[in-house]
Amino acid sequence: MARVVFLVFFGMTGCAILVWLGTWQIQRLGWKQEVLTEIDSQISAEPVALPVAPDPDADKYLPVEVSGTVSDTELHVLVSVKHVGPGYRIIAPFQTEDGRLILLDRGFVPTEEKNKARQTGPMTVIGNLHWPDEIDSYTPEPDVAANTWFARDVPGMAAALGTEPVLLIARSQTDPNMTPLPVDTVGVPNDHLQYAITWFSLALIWAAMTAYFLWRTRAKPESRG
Repeated sequence: MARVVFLVFFGMTGCAILVWLGTWQIQRLGWKQEVLTEIDSQISAEPVALPVAPDPDADKYLPVEVSGTVSDTELHVLVSVKHVGPGYRIIAPFQTEDGRLILLDRGFVPTEEKNKARQTGPMTVIGNLHWPDEIDSYTPEPDVAANTWFARDVPGMAAALGTEPVLLIARSQTDPNMTPLPVDTVGVPNDHLQYAITWFSLALIWAAMTAYFLWRTRAKPESRG
């Protein structure tokens, strides 16, 4: 009898914890969806002037419209675009009309167009400020000789090009042969539903195993009798 009580207590406690974890992930899912909706609305809002001192936290995703001049100096960031293949993000210095120098992510070109001449000079660009978090311990150092970067390292690129550590990712066209890769929420992790399914599945497995052990425990005395 004591063994049955222990199994029931152990089983119910384990199931309760797993169900609680699954429920918590559902709550987190709702929170994350609200956050993503807020980010999407911020990304698509009417553009404003470039802030005097952009803040990487407060101004992340801020829509901006700025006029100035695009330089022909470039940094090439290796990326792969779904359904297209490998290529490069083109990062160039952009001098605003009031003399500031910032980084401009102009968009994507296929690998074979890496060193192709592109439209430069005066233009107005609409885009979003961003400070991408793309660097980890596995990210290679830039290949300076080949002008190939493996992540958008804003401070590093700014130092290399002599600009402010401010990156504007264009959503307007800056060259007829270049595809803008505007900011979106696709890359923002939202795995809470998968986590919830995992916890609820474990709760079912735990309940099934508890029922099995209870059945085995009750079956043994009966078989002896």
